[in-house]
Amino acid sequence: MSYLPHTPEERTEMLDVIGVASVDELFANVPESLRSGEPNIGKGMSELEVVRLLDGLQAQNLDLEHRPSFLGGGAYQHYVPSAVPAITGRSEFYTSYTPYQPEVSQGTLQVIYEFQTMIAELMGLDISNASLYDMATAVAEACTIAINETRRSRVLVAAGVHPDSRQVVATYMRAQGFECVDLGEDWTIDVERAGQLIDESIAGVVVQSPNFWGAIEPMQELCEAAHRSGALFIAAVNPLSLALLAPPGEYGADIGVGCGQPLGISLSYGGPYLGLIAVREGLERRLPGRIAGATQDSRGRKGYVLTLQAREQHIRREKATSNICTNHQLMALAATVYLSLLGKEGLRELAALCLRRAHYAAEMVTGLDGFGIAFEAPFFNEFTVKTPVPAAEINRHLLNAGIIGGLDLGQIDERLDHFLTLAVTEMNDREQIDDLVETLRSLEPVEASVAEADLQGAGAGGRS
Repeated sequence: MSYLPHTPEERTEMLDVIGVASVDELFANVPESLRSGEPNIGKGMSELEVVRLLDGLQAQNLDLEHRPSFLGGGAYQHYVPSAVPAITGRSEFYTSYTPYQPEVSQGTLQVIYEFQTMIAELMGLDISNASLYDMATAVAEACTIAINETRRSRVLVAAGVHPDSRQVVATYMRAQGFECVDLGEDWTIDVERAGQLIDESIAGVVVQSPNFWGAIEPMQELCEAAHRSGALFIAAVNPLSLALLAPPGEYGADIGVGCGQPLGISLSYGGPYLGLIAVREGLERRLPGRIAGATQDSRGRKGYVLTLQAREQHIRREKATSNICTNHQLMALAATVYLSLLGKEGLRELAALCLRRAHYAAEMVTGLDGFGIAFEAPFFNEFTVKTPVPAAEINRHLLNAGIIGGLDLGQIDERLDHFLTLAVTEMNDREQIDDLVETLRSLEPVEASVAEADLQGAGAGGRS
């Protein structure tokens, strides 16, 4: 909207209406010390000068367009095809409002329907909703579904689930009077021990694979252990990994959740991202948020509508499945465009490229003195290494060389200050990986006793 200043005559007219003689009298109750007076903004600048100034300020940022990054932990730098912002930036998508009136919202509803179809196929499950805010809310809502479906009061959440998701689940459960139980503190879950913890009080078991450390969990065995006790199994996944790994529906998961950020959504300083959730048949009426359905009009023409709207916005609050009444439609559109562009084969090729480069990086990094892989489990595009010096020092060393390092796990748990999680995507070519390795090699030598520290710690104190 354009700024339209008032003329002196208009100001006088407005002051007369409210009964004051001047602007100073209007603000007479404001202490003199708080009044700025006339702003001293200095001499004006031309457009050319402003652009040069802003470009100079921007050049001071350590941006990912000009620096390699190995930082992951739930948000990954992937290439976003130019078609994605071109389509999501079109006014009919960018400014469209909630599709309450299906007769004038067919385009938006069709996009939602296509998105749901793709996510359901990717997850190997029967139905997906129109998206949620992020993975954390998707995990929490999945736990609520499990509690409502089983009428039990406890959920079991693996230590390898993203810390943000674990905190949100704990908040949801505490607020509703339910219990959130931690499952283990090892790099991967011990199936036998997990089976002992899953009893008939457990409504749902949440496991992330690849987990927060990068390790792939034994999902099939854990799912079977959950079902033996009548609990629902909730699989949290990186959607890109499903191009190579078995989808949740294949190993019997009841609910699949994840973050859609790897699907054509830029890092954007941490959001907005996209929460994914899909369920097996029989749980669709417990899904939160929105679901778009396909139908036919009176003339037999295909049309799209919102369906199964069991939200507090549409029915009595006590009957609602969730208080999340909306969705991240623009982000869901980006994911839909991205998946349409790549297709099944393109997605598989991209995932394979990330996997190959990550394993090359792991081989090279763990070949350095004092570095070693933290776990023996397979991994996708992210892995954790034990470091000879605190990970924070390593990241400072890398930053001085113009490289954005991995995730310092000491920020998550002080016992893990000698562990660094590195993420590798198609954006990290061999040259970048080799530069990373050479920069790590240039670290000051460390004592042999430190370099030979145990790399396979487990349990409450073992991982430190």
